Amino acid sequence: MEVNCEGCAGCCLDWRPLSESPADHERRGPRPPLDDTYNLVPLTREDVRAFVDAGLADALTPRLWTAAEGDGSVEIDGHELAAIRGKPVFFVGIRKPPKPVAPFGTEPTWLRSCAFLDPETLQCRIHDAEQYPDECADYPGHNLALEAETECERVEAAFGGEGERLVDGAAPEEAGVLLGPQALGEKVFCYPDPDELSGVVERVVDGTLTQADRARFVGAAAASAPGTTQVAPERRETETARTREAASWVGDAIEEWVERAGALGDGRSADPGLGASVEEARGAPSTPGWDA
Repeated sequence: MEVNCEGCAGCCLDWRPLSESPADHERRGPRPPLDDTYNLVPLTREDVRAFVDAGLADALTPRLWTAAEGDGSVEIDGHELAAIRGKPVFFVGIRKPPKPVAPFGTEPTWLRSCAFLDPETLQCRIHDAEQYPDECADYPGHNLALEAETECERVEAAFGGEGERLVDGAAPEEAGVLLGPQALGEKVFCYPDPDELSGVVERVVDGTLTQADRARFVGAAAASAPGTTQVAPERRETETARTREAASWVGDAIEEWVERAGALGDGRSADPGLGASVEEARGAPSTPGWDA
């Protein structure tokens, strides 16, 4: 599998404000997510644990879904959530704050971008680190294996350059796709105490989650058991506390990006070079650039 990601990062940012006819593939099915984040990457339980261990848990956020007809469900804050045996189903992904980026040869613009994306080089700051998610490493191989459209192809369709992003369309022999029952407890988790989410679900919808809110889900995911809805109580408590106390460069940078950002899709004051002062000055790893 070969891709050309230089100047792209289409799978790492929400480029819909740049498109004249934006589509939202994540909300076409019967179970729309409650949040409005684009391309939220589902992390495995081991990925979540690695972020917590590295002190980077403040980079993580949950996703829940509206139940489809016939699904198990539970009502919280007036929303009918997809659930298994009364426990809300969720996964954990990486936060996407607004950043000044210039993908696909466009002018710099404020777009929601992965917390680990260097806005200047459009490369991942943790690409070679232990915390680099399996899902990111396997993309677009997962979609190719499932015969689904890749983000590379969506970018090509919207901005031209057919064949320039997805150079090789052959799926890898081992794409590592987790689907159905095998995903439970590995990538899809169940929150054990729905009553605790009163007020939290509304903040998911509003995009106003606090670190304490996010920590609830991270702790439950890290303490989940493969193939089951079970969550180990003591480990959940420990991992929730560690996440609540996380104070990495990521969380501080997100706060500053939010303060600096203009309207999404607006280019005013959008300088990708700010990544050095907002992120690297706080301890973010640098990226090598494409010449390397």
